[in-house]
Amino acid sequence: MSRITRTGAAFAAVGATAALALSACGTTNSSSSSKPCTSIAFLGAETGPNAQLGLNMVGGIKLALKKYNALHSSAQITFQGFDSQGDPKQAPALASKIVGDSSICGVVGPGFSGESDATGKTFFEAGYPSISASATNVKLTQNGWTTWHRVIGNDAAQGAADAKYISSTLGAKKVFVIDDASTYGKGLATVVSGALGSAVAGTDEVTTGQTDFSATIAKVKGANVDALFYGGYYAESGLLVKQLRAAGWTGKFVSGDGSEDPAFITTAGAAAANGALLSAPAGPAPASFAADYKAANGSAAGLYSTQAYDATNVFLAALEAGKTSRSDINSFIGSYTGTGVSGPIAFDSKGDIKQTTIWMYTVKNGVLDVNNPTPIH
Repeated sequence: MSRITRTGAAFAAVGATAALALSACGTTNSSSSSKPCTSIAFLGAETGPNAQLGLNMVGGIKLALKKYNALHSSAQITFQGFDSQGDPKQAPALASKIVGDSSICGVVGPGFSGESDATGKTFFEAGYPSISASATNVKLTQNGWTTWHRVIGNDAAQGAADAKYISSTLGAKKVFVIDDASTYGKGLATVVSGALGSAVAGTDEVTTGQTDFSATIAKVKGANVDALFYGGYYAESGLLVKQLRAAGWTGKFVSGDGSEDPAFITTAGAAAANGALLSAPAGPAPASFAADYKAANGSAAGLYSTQAYDATNVFLAALEAGKTSRSDINSFIGSYTGTGVSGPIAFDSKGDIKQTTIWMYTVKNGVLDVNNPTPIH
């Protein structure tokens, strides 16, 4: 698998790149020690209930670095992980550590929308470039944080596509919408509700970490709906659908990318998960990438692995082009145009990716079919 390609001028020669990559990264944080820019950081969940999503990204980052370092023996770029567990309460302290370390060239992340919202101002004020592989809340690129970017479609695109699929493809006339009160889950569910309009027969809010959904299930059954949309992560959505099926509800269960992981089935159980429809602004990993990923990490690529790989390679392309200060790296990202394993990559003036496709995945025979999703936008 070749690394991400960049249009325009050719990359600098390897020898020159080695010297440039070891130059000190500029910073607006005067308290930072002056160290060579020699690492890429990840801020997101590596442990906790939603760790798998973060670990998928870490695997993509490490694969990109492995390939880069194989070609740059005298200018190795290392990995630094900052495990927030996806918690917006833990992330700010970690962001402060990152901006205080001038050896870090930039951040792949934050992983979740909540922690992105909690740390975006810190990175912006430090002039610190970041590229999220997975944070989709629409408002994140409306804060004027010119250092914040994402290589994934936002909730406006995904939510509109989900609503159209529910009403047109599924033919649902009455829909119940639930969110987990997180920045991501509530944001996505709000878009879906708005697009469904009068078809929404009821709404409810749960919380992350909740395990008993009996009160919500009573509302769903009482509304007599034929479909349900859940905005949130697989730790709760898996339990919710398990309890819904146990209570006898037989309607269509639809959720977004926070649930699009095999761990959803592990939590729900194969029988309850069957037929679940899980959307994501991310398509299947190309076969060659999947093979390289498994060889490097010992496990299969998952949701956001390709996006994290591509985000890392944008940073590495900046270094290879001789960009060594944070401001220069950030400017490079803003003008970047290329094709990665996840698709075309170019950012608009707010930091959103310009082109995206939304996919619908299905749980069949107790397995999430990650190879044959349907494009729905």
